[in-house]
Amino acid sequence: MALVVKKFGGTSVGSIERIKKVADHVARARAAGDDLVVVVSAMAGETNRLFGLAGELCEVPDARETDVLVATGEQVSAALLSIRLGAIGCPAVSLLAHQLPVRTDPHHGRARITGIECRRVHEALRDHRVVVIAGYQGMNERGDVTTLGRGASDLTAVAMAAALKASACEIFTDVDGVYTADPNICPHARKLKRISYDEMLEMAGLGAKVLQLRSVELARRFNVPLIVRSSFNEELEGTWVGHEDRTMENILVSGVTLDQNQSKLTIAGVEDRPGLAARIFGPIADAGIVVDMIIQNASADGRTDMTFTVGRPDLRRALEIVRALSDEIGARGVRHEEQVAKVSVVGIGMRSHAGVAAKMFKVLADERVNIEMIATSEIKVSVVVNSKYGELAMRALHDAFLGEEQNNAGPETL
Repeated sequence: MALVVKKFGGTSVGSIERIKKVADHVARARAAGDDLVVVVSAMAGETNRLFGLAGELCEVPDARETDVLVATGEQVSAALLSIRLGAIGCPAVSLLAHQLPVRTDPHHGRARITGIECRRVHEALRDHRVVVIAGYQGMNERGDVTTLGRGASDLTAVAMAAALKASACEIFTDVDGVYTADPNICPHARKLKRISYDEMLEMAGLGAKVLQLRSVELARRFNVPLIVRSSFNEELEGTWVGHEDRTMENILVSGVTLDQNQSKLTIAGVEDRPGLAARIFGPIADAGIVVDMIIQNASADGRTDMTFTVGRPDLRRALEIVRALSDEIGARGVRHEEQVAKVSVVGIGMRSHAGVAAKMFKVLADERVNIEMIATSEIKVSVVVNSKYGELAMRALHDAFLGEEQNNAGPETL
């Protein structure tokens, strides 16, 4: 008998009929002998609807009350699935974050998990019940409801798997695995049988929407095996996410990602002296805004332009901060571009192979795509380009690095 955590996303529980199918799947797995903990998202579209209601009442709704509101979506899904499981003879109990509890820091809207108590889960499992947990939510030290960030039901599932020392965490979603690129943009994209934590971490952080970034970080830290599978076709083999092995190094590039949800800001004419970068990015970090890529261009008069990217949802707050700082630090002004595209190639094979960046730049040059910013790591190269060229750049790079003639072994051999 194994303990398995299964997570079902919003499309998987998006209607009563789909909830019935999820219940049938869970009941079959339980009948096969596994102990099951199921984490659910809100029904598809429900979280957006709730955010929309708050937005109709206030331009910037109170963060605490917004968390109280949007956390109800997962509560509904957990209760409905538990009701259905009971109706088909599979005893179940739903648990919300405060009932476990899932403890978090105080940051509403993007709280981080600080601990999980599993006593009630173990009690329910000993009573031969399936435990259905509302994802995405937690409780801070004051007892207030917090939420973990969009897409964070994945994080709840991985955290539960780590806390319970589960044998695996299965993520059921509307795709049947991790692909070399978004199949909606790259028609020749192929499904990977396996991918390393590091590669998945880079791809999730670079725009791939299959798994939430923080969930992959947590899985790697606690060695939680992840399986990404289709909610709609159980017979399809999914993608395993785990530790790398030697066979993975034979594949130079495992995936190409595109993130169209980035904005670019430039603080122009900043005095070039020690401490200015900290003066700029300290308040941004204090506001909980994640800065991605940064470049600094020096000019002959001893001043520099500081350019960086943030997620588009954070653009307004970032602009407020840097505009207030601009006068204080004597900058010449602030510019911004609301939407830019970040295109990246990812692969652990880059650690032992040279020339990936050079090839990437040549491919983009041949397509007459101008590169605005560049960032690299051990296993990825990212560039920022004009948003209207994002999909073109992604397709060209996928063809160049992952076309059949370029990679005859193919990721399917992993």
